[in-house]
Amino acid sequence: MHLEMKAADTLRELAPTGRLRLGIVVAPAASAFFVILDNGTYRGVTVDIGRALAAKLGLDVEIVRFPNSGACTDAVEAGAIDVSFMPVDDERRKRVAFGPAYYLIESTYLVTAASGIESLSEVDRASVRVVGITNTTTIRSAGRSLMTIRPEPVETVAEGVERLLDGRADALALSRDAFRSLLPQLPGSRVLDGGFQRTGIAIATAKDRPAALALLTDFMEEAKASGLVRKALDAAGFADEPVAPPGG
Repeated sequence: MHLEMKAADTLRELAPTGRLRLGIVVAPAASAFFVILDNGTYRGVTVDIGRALAAKLGLDVEIVRFPNSGACTDAVEAGAIDVSFMPVDDERRKRVAFGPAYYLIESTYLVTAASGIESLSEVDRASVRVVGITNTTTIRSAGRSLMTIRPEPVETVAEGVERLLDGRADALALSRDAFRSLLPQLPGSRVLDGGFQRTGIAIATAKDRPAALALLTDFMEEAKASGLVRKALDAAGFADEPVAPPGG
């Protein structure tokens, strides 16, 4: 009975409304992180993992969409959602509690054909217009690495792509895996070799929920070991991308 009561308390700590409120970030193309809306259905790695978590806990899932990971971080911190997945950096660690990563990312630039840019060093020139998604680990890291210019924030990936297409930007800062699906939308564009950030995409919940965090940590390690994460990456079109190692 004591164990059953403890389990019930943990569930209430994680999902106080009785439903698992799952935060996702929607983009025009899928990545190991971004979700797409396909004929009214959300599809992507984080949706698959989140649904599996809800099923394991015996909870209904309520999917809450956000335009970027910064807005999703705000919602986790405020307790407006119960769990999400997002790239990790020091600023976010101050605001939310992270469990294990399921995937490791490298951030770099996609550049237009018109820009003529061929290397990372060529991005940092006064004439280059760089955009990145507002309040994200990637734009913060890009800002630290660029000495001559500053990336301009946009609200969504779709807005960043639009600026590249209409000539208002030369480069988009984003994780490398995301560019695979975006490249067909940007004829002649290229993804630069190398990167300016490496980090993990990890499960996250609000701070001061130790029992909930322990539950999520156990779930993610099991999800990586059992092949659940592998299956989610495969289904999203990333069969050649590795799952983060145990403890990652």
